[in-house]
Amino acid sequence: MTREGVLFVYGNPLLDISADVNEEFLKKYDLEPNNAILAEDKHKVMYDDLVANFNVDFTPGGAAQNTARVAQWLIAIPKSVSYVGCIGNDDKYGKILEQKAEIAGVCARYMKTDKEPTGTCAVLVTDSGKNRSLCAYLAAANHYKSDHLETPEVDKLMRLAQYYYISGFPLTVSPESMLHIAKHAANENKKFIMNLSAPFLCEVFKQQMNDIMPYVDVLFGNETETDIDKIAMKIASWPKQNGRYGRIVVITHGSEPTIVVDNGVLKKYPVIHIEDSHIVDTNGAGDAFVGGFLARFVQGEEIEACIRGGNYAANLIIQRPGCSLPEKPDCTVSVF
Repeated sequence: MTREGVLFVYGNPLLDISADVNEEFLKKYDLEPNNAILAEDKHKVMYDDLVANFNVDFTPGGAAQNTARVAQWLIAIPKSVSYVGCIGNDDKYGKILEQKAEIAGVCARYMKTDKEPTGTCAVLVTDSGKNRSLCAYLAAANHYKSDHLETPEVDKLMRLAQYYYISGFPLTVSPESMLHIAKHAANENKKFIMNLSAPFLCEVFKQQMNDIMPYVDVLFGNETETDIDKIAMKIASWPKQNGRYGRIVVITHGSEPTIVVDNGVLKKYPVIHIEDSHIVDTNGAGDAFVGGFLARFVQGEEIEACIRGGNYAANLIIQRPGCSLPEKPDCTVSVF
């Protein structure tokens, strides 16, 4: 039975600034139509440019925070999901995130800093919602420290949890915090779950990724290579600290079947078909898939049920602007 605090999530909390833009805007800032990067100096003026010249929406963001909100929404037991990250101290964007987390039922315990304001992420939607380019200005999120995990309140939440989820993006911020959580999970015989998140993380932060990989019980990724089946099987076979669990690897592939390796066996699961005309915005679809998967996984469901949960959440999100959610899930859908 799912209970309060069962899932603990760490990530980079951001406020998403979303807009439909043209190709010229992407070219102006050297951005690709379907990619995720960290902002450089040349991008810092982009956020004001975006707000001034396009019709924008503001929604809570950051990959792991999206996943936390979706999982909490599906589990529907208040404070089943805990979330940590760093925001600005007493700034308007941070207050919005705190309010949204409370409304969503997530137990958010943000570290706060005076050094920078709450982070933002430009979500640049093109091709009628089929593509989105993410450019994240981490700002305050970049100041998260592992000391926060050792504060009495957060340490209590960590010990209460049975499952831990982290996107790959904090590798650029605090890999020591990721290892702290991963080692706790291994030592306590709990499940540690991670997302590769973006290709640049594997390329630029290869050593940090290698350090944490032995602790990963469930790994999410999306297709960027050919011969995905072999890659999934290879990742699943890498050594693990906690030998009681075999590594589960889940690789999404857009509209193609999702690849899952579980106990050394590879299976493929179809996604829910959707007409292009029904797609509003693909932003957050991958985060929602993980949230839907985890909502079932923390309840001890079989992998097939977890995939159905992920498919339901991802299919819902791409039919809405940003990673936004209706008041309640549709309980007539077979995922339930």
